[in-house]
Amino acid sequence: MANLEKIVNELPQLVLSLKLNLGSSQDIMPQVVWINNIQDQLRNAQKIIIQELRFAKVQNSSISTLPHVAALASLSIPNVFSGSTAITARTRYMMAKFGHPTTEISINDLQSKIDSWIEWGDFLHVISADILSDAELVSQINADSNHLNLSAQVQRLSDSLKINLAFAVPQILQQQLQQLRNSQAEALEVKAKLNYIFHTIQKIPSLLTILLGVSCFCGKSGFSLEWLDDDQELIISSNGKFQELTDILNECEELQETVNHLILKLETLTKQAEQSLKYFEPESPPEPVINHQVEVAPKLKSQKVFHPAVMIASSLVVLIFSGWMIKNQVPYFQDRALISNQESTADTNFKSALKLGLEASSLVKEPPHPLIVWQQAETKWEEAIDLLASIPEGTSVYTQANDRLALYRLNLSTINDRATSEKKATEDFQLAQKLATEATFFLKSSPQSASNLKQAKDKLQQAINLLENIPKSTSVYQEAQAIIPNYKTSYTGILIKKN
Repeated sequence: MANLEKIVNELPQLVLSLKLNLGSSQDIMPQVVWINNIQDQLRNAQKIIIQELRFAKVQNSSISTLPHVAALASLSIPNVFSGSTAITARTRYMMAKFGHPTTEISINDLQSKIDSWIEWGDFLHVISADILSDAELVSQINADSNHLNLSAQVQRLSDSLKINLAFAVPQILQQQLQQLRNSQAEALEVKAKLNYIFHTIQKIPSLLTILLGVSCFCGKSGFSLEWLDDDQELIISSNGKFQELTDILNECEELQETVNHLILKLETLTKQAEQSLKYFEPESPPEPVINHQVEVAPKLKSQKVFHPAVMIASSLVVLIFSGWMIKNQVPYFQDRALISNQESTADTNFKSALKLGLEASSLVKEPPHPLIVWQQAETKWEEAIDLLASIPEGTSVYTQANDRLALYRLNLSTINDRATSEKKATEDFQLAQKLATEATFFLKSSPQSASNLKQAKDKLQQAINLLENIPKSTSVYQEAQAIIPNYKTSYTGILIKKN
């Protein structure tokens, strides 16, 4: 148990660093190595947990629950959940990644959480590979790292309005006018960026276009992909501020209103500055009209370089030669197209499988759950496994897919067990209620009949046995525990009547 508690204490700080920071594309590869390292430590934690469980079984002891990981990690993450009771974006992120701080976590649930953390690392690997393989995205992220974030730019524009055009001398007025014109250009640029963000995120909501929009929004501040919450929405942090994607869009909308107001104000001030400068400009004498004679160069007669017959003959040679080349190269191009198509399909299937795995893990967070939830998770794991199994050998994601396939099959087996347990518990609960109803019928139809009393007693005993054997990990456990005392009271009453 000492090793297990040590691991649980170390997990939160480890998992908090499982994220992808985006500010410059040059920083991505070192992070991929770091993410790999964290995943290895998480897998090692899984092995130690399994060893501890086996040791506990050998010792005939049981480990049902452990204090929640965040509570055990209070030394390494001080005041994460303490202090203010307000639900901030950061606390929502912490609860999404670790669970509610007051809830105890079972060993099985801890294993499930570690699986979801490892899958998040896989998801970050896929994103990193996509970014580095997209030259346009790399170029845009690097370019954004040279500019202030949009909130800071809007603040700077607001500050540029704090000028006084009254009583200014021409030289100062000229400087102020130039400053206003520069601010106008910057305001229009910010407006265009905000429109671009809305277009990329709302109109083309793919992961890479979302990253482009967020990169534009955060600028040189950079941002980190922290987690996917239960609603499968990205949680992003920048400058210590945690936001969901929806929060960023809402902030962009507010900035748009502010920028539109600033543009109108800047136009008014610019006109005022231009008007003020006119009072200091001396009247200029009219410019003399000068007649310029333009010499027209003699038109040169164009010479034909090629004779039409030569052109036709050359074209035929090119066509014949090209046709021969194409005929001989068709198998090569067909093979290349097939390989390219296989690679594209494999990459798409791998990403879809990872997404399904994340969705399946999210579905069964913080059990117990009713049977339908376990069945939905089963379906997603099965779909993910089918996608991974379809990835052919020789593609770039084959090895990763093969590794994931073994883990996903293990996850599916675990979910199948939980679904089977939940189904049996639900059926036993319903049967217990049916038996209790039948017992009540026998008692009411003939309360003095020894035969009826015996049948009622036997049915209540069966009902009590069924309810007492319902596992604690199922969704009907609490309901079962609530009605057992009533059934036992009825059972005792029958015994008294018989005696």
